[in-house]
Amino acid sequence: MSQQNPLQTPHSHYHWDGSEHRFFEGWYFRVTLPEARQTFAFMYSIEDPVGGNLHSGGGAQILCPDDGYLCRTFPDVKKFWASPEALELGHWGQTDLSSAPGYLEPQLFNNHIQQGYQVTTTWHQGILHDPGTQQTCRWEYSTQPIYGWGNADQPQQSTAGWLSFLPIFEPGWQILMAHGLATGWIEWNDTIYEFNHAPAYSEKNWGGAFPQKWFWINCNCFENEPDLALTAGGGRRGVLTWMESVAMIGIHYQGRFYEFVPWNSQVSWQIEPWGKWQVQAKNKQFQVTLTATTNQPGTPLRAPTQDGLIFFCRDTMQAEVSLELKKGKEIILEAKSDQCGVEVGGHPWTEVWVN
Repeated sequence: MSQQNPLQTPHSHYHWDGSEHRFFEGWYFRVTLPEARQTFAFMYSIEDPVGGNLHSGGGAQILCPDDGYLCRTFPDVKKFWASPEALELGHWGQTDLSSAPGYLEPQLFNNHIQQGYQVTTTWHQGILHDPGTQQTCRWEYSTQPIYGWGNADQPQQSTAGWLSFLPIFEPGWQILMAHGLATGWIEWNDTIYEFNHAPAYSEKNWGGAFPQKWFWINCNCFENEPDLALTAGGGRRGVLTWMESVAMIGIHYQGRFYEFVPWNSQVSWQIEPWGKWQVQAKNKQFQVTLTATTNQPGTPLRAPTQDGLIFFCRDTMQAEVSLELKKGKEIILEAKSDQCGVEVGGHPWTEVWVN
């Protein structure tokens, strides 16, 4: 564990082992701007980094204000870099540098990288321009982690439990930072958003296979609850030679981690093809209920699949969510937000998914 970041979670490092088998790794970084009532979500991916394969390459996507969208691909896998020990990665697109890619001091990055990004646990910087739409995004901000995944005063946990250290689940999933505070600026076209201690979040996934179908709910910008972070998700994924449907809810609140996962809780859900997400869970001590809804159409996003980086999921960062946490009959927490991120992905989504 990094001494500089005691909240570093398991699986923060880059997972590719250099082999030629099908492989992808993806990262997600989100900043919510309460005053502007907007969100930026940055999504990075690398597929078949050995190079020379049909789907080899990297991608960078940004979900922008009002669910706007910007995407750039990076075909040269040799200009991607990532640390095998910690959360550090980047991809150089257009540059005048001929050296091997790696982390650059912020001013050097600005001087020499015309397209690309770099990100660590505490720093995030980049520039992307789409010549087709003439949209441009440029950003620089620092991040102070508040919650990793687990109680803040204890070793951080793997989102999928100890079994995720074995290659039997495809894909792996890890919340890197359930809650943090971001300070800096993001320039979207002609608008500059400056922020100080804005709610931030990050997660990742990796593997050689892809979930058949999934859902996701995330919010750390609640009304009158600045010290609250929620992440819930579920999907049909491969386990050795069979498929299973699993889901979880994780809540960080006032220094404590409330975890509802298949091995310690009963988790059930009712997810509509779009517009409504309901998840409930209970264990020996606690029970939680959450409902997220949206009347936004959502934005199609690309995801790594067996057929490469294609449109395979739908997101909005403008959903409403209500959350209730109880211990027995005692209500510990009731919270609401209208700045919740929600997603459905994969297929088929022709009817309500009940489990």
